[in-house]
Amino acid sequence: MAAGLFFVFLSISGARAVAQNPSSATDPYFGSVTAQPLSDQTLRLSLDDAVRRGLENNLGLKEAENNEKILHGERDQALQGFLPTITLTGDTGYYEHNLAALGFTSSLLSKFTFLFPGGVIPPGFSTITKDYLTDGTVHFTETLFSGPVIAGWKAAGAAERSAYFAKMTARGQVVQNVADQYLRCIADASEVDNAHAQVAEAQTLFDHAHAEHEAGTVAGIDELRAQVELQAQQQALIAAQNALEKDQILLKREIGVAPGQKIALVDTAPYSELALQSPAEVLAIAYQDRQDYQNLQNQAVEFKAIHAAYRSQRWPSLKFEGYYQTSTVNGAGTHGNLLAMGTLSLPIFREASLRGDEDASLAQMNAVNAQRDSLRQQIDEQVRSALLDVAAAAKLVDVARSNVELATRALSDETDRVNAGVDDNLPLVTAQATLTTAQSNLVESLYQYNVSKLGLARASGVLEQQYRVFLGR
Repeated sequence: MAAGLFFVFLSISGARAVAQNPSSATDPYFGSVTAQPLSDQTLRLSLDDAVRRGLENNLGLKEAENNEKILHGERDQALQGFLPTITLTGDTGYYEHNLAALGFTSSLLSKFTFLFPGGVIPPGFSTITKDYLTDGTVHFTETLFSGPVIAGWKAAGAAERSAYFAKMTARGQVVQNVADQYLRCIADASEVDNAHAQVAEAQTLFDHAHAEHEAGTVAGIDELRAQVELQAQQQALIAAQNALEKDQILLKREIGVAPGQKIALVDTAPYSELALQSPAEVLAIAYQDRQDYQNLQNQAVEFKAIHAAYRSQRWPSLKFEGYYQTSTVNGAGTHGNLLAMGTLSLPIFREASLRGDEDASLAQMNAVNAQRDSLRQQIDEQVRSALLDVAAAAKLVDVARSNVELATRALSDETDRVNAGVDDNLPLVTAQATLTTAQSNLVESLYQYNVSKLGLARASGVLEQQYRVFLGR
């Protein structure tokens, strides 16, 4: 049984090795804004600390937060379509006008002699006039009714809500990535501890075989076997330490800690049995709390509003605008004038363009609705798969623990047989290797069990709020 589990987890480890060293260039959730400066002191890091740092510094979450801010700004821009626009302008200056350049020639001026005293243009009358002009104007514009403006406001609001749920989905992704990686580092640390213990035991076995060989009580093959086992355990220790250091670097990249910073994980591998709910109970929670599902629902509202905006382009629009202006020329009193005007617009001969916009928006709306319906089925699949993974992983933990107990008893019995001179050390080396495999399988099964519980929390849409509960912390 131990050998069987060993090959199972060997295949899992091999698959994981192929996907090592993920990069923020392809997935922003594996990157972060480095907020923890490098220091010589070791940073003690709990799981909660790691999650908090990830939520503060993770690159993927930062991008989602910035996108929400962009759409919030676009919603404010859409709001302006409902609000009046009021502008105030003022001007004062000295102006010089050339009447001749404006077309007031001598022959034309002669037609206005009745305006002058005595009906005669005064001698030396200059066609260059000068004046001081001061004026102020208040402009007012407001759209009273416009179908596209109303629908655009609804679309902008839905887009902002969609961006909010996208941000919340990103938060869940960060919690899952950071928690998974933290648990992976805990498992690596357990592997290192096991490897140290196995090296120490193999060293003791080798020292004992070497002393007995020197005394001539055992054959040289026993010493050789013990030496091979010792070196194999030393190789396993080197590989375990390397895996731990690489996984810690990835964890630090996800939470905004400099890759060269020394860290110490203060939490141990959690274990608690999870009371499983029925698929129907979990699905009811998931449909209510899954942020990605809420995101698509709001996208559906958004594209429905966009479609309505294109359809409403056929409707008439009503706009009011006006101004009031006061002017003073050469200080000779103030004169006011105003304008109040309503504009009714009705599109004519634009049917081809309007139909094209409407058809394109309808296709987008149908695509989002299809994605939402597909996601609903996907949630059902994910929930059921997560429940199966948790149940299977729990059984693997039980089997792995039993194998460790059996392998420990077998090693103890074989040690007694070797010390009594009944067997050579070949069965002892085999028993020691079996225990090593059983301990590694237990570490990996605990890791898989905890990861499967996090996967169930993510499928349910409650990961950020309840990851501690699911891990039994």
